[in-house]
Amino acid sequence: MVDWTNPPRLFIPGPVKVNDDVLQQLARPTLGHRGKEYAQLHGETVDMLKKILFTEQNIFLSTSSASGIWEAAIRNCVDFDEVVLCTCCGAFSDKWADVARSCGRNVEELKVDWGQPTTVEAIDEKLATGQFAAVTLVYNETSTGLTNPVYDISKMMKEKYPDVLVLVDTVSAMVGLPMHFDDLGWDVALASVQKALAIPPGLAVAVVSNRALEKSKSVPGRGYYFDFQQFAKAAEKNQTPTTPAIPHIMALNYQCKKLLVEGMENVWKRHKEMGEFVRAWAKANFGLFCEEQYASNTLTTVKNTKGINVAETIKAVQTKHNTAFGNGYGKLKEQTFRIAHMGDITLDDLKELLAWIDEEIN
Repeated sequence: MVDWTNPPRLFIPGPVKVNDDVLQQLARPTLGHRGKEYAQLHGETVDMLKKILFTEQNIFLSTSSASGIWEAAIRNCVDFDEVVLCTCCGAFSDKWADVARSCGRNVEELKVDWGQPTTVEAIDEKLATGQFAAVTLVYNETSTGLTNPVYDISKMMKEKYPDVLVLVDTVSAMVGLPMHFDDLGWDVALASVQKALAIPPGLAVAVVSNRALEKSKSVPGRGYYFDFQQFAKAAEKNQTPTTPAIPHIMALNYQCKKLLVEGMENVWKRHKEMGEFVRAWAKANFGLFCEEQYASNTLTTVKNTKGINVAETIKAVQTKHNTAFGNGYGKLKEQTFRIAHMGDITLDDLKELLAWIDEEIN
């Protein structure tokens, strides 16, 4: 049984630990979601997100996981007679390709081994065939702790393939890693709030370009819940098309204010410092699963070169210190383990956690 008076501190790659001041926002009195008070909350939150994500285009708040926006991006931006190139470098990028197929779309995969990046050259070679209407990218692959070179990829695509829509999973990247949406030329970027935004799960943020919104008008079978046209219509009134998760949006509003006060350059710097600290520890004690130049600043996937029993180590740390970190994902279970360093996690938190892991492995 979980002791709800003393919940575990989470260093898993999401949901991450949520601070008490954020939890208090979830306990505020609720609002009528069609009233002016909610419209004010919604509009203010969206305006702050536009500053945080460097966009003047559309931001939609979806009461769903980010997986819902996987589906939304495909169903709104790819017609049934078009082909989408799905870049696959880990469990979650693979799943997005599966989602695209489940939506009845024509999918071609560009696969690399887990732990390897999706390169500019590989995407260029595929897009040069001229057969693709859109491409899916994962900025930060949560299963492997790898950050793809999305800035380089985006620069190439703007220059050579400006008509191909760019759909990007930024689930474990949004706010923790640099993201200049408009300059990058992206069409959809999506994330859940339980990662670097450090809010309990239940809400997703979608950044949608004007051209993606225009494209969706001509795509049939968009469905109901994730129809960008319905989101846009509601957004004109600072509303959502269906009942929103109001407590989560209150918490998101609160976190956005904090991020803007800190400044995004400082936020990214803080995450980079935490990433460097955990990587240094990992290299001294084990190894990194992916090449360091592609290693994420929001979570580290540690290669289990010592052959420790990862599950038992996680259990010991949780039993003794009420703190959890993550086993490897899927086929990487026991071969790796994962430590989150995003959101409201601090360097002092990480020093404490790594010392406890050291006690168990040495």
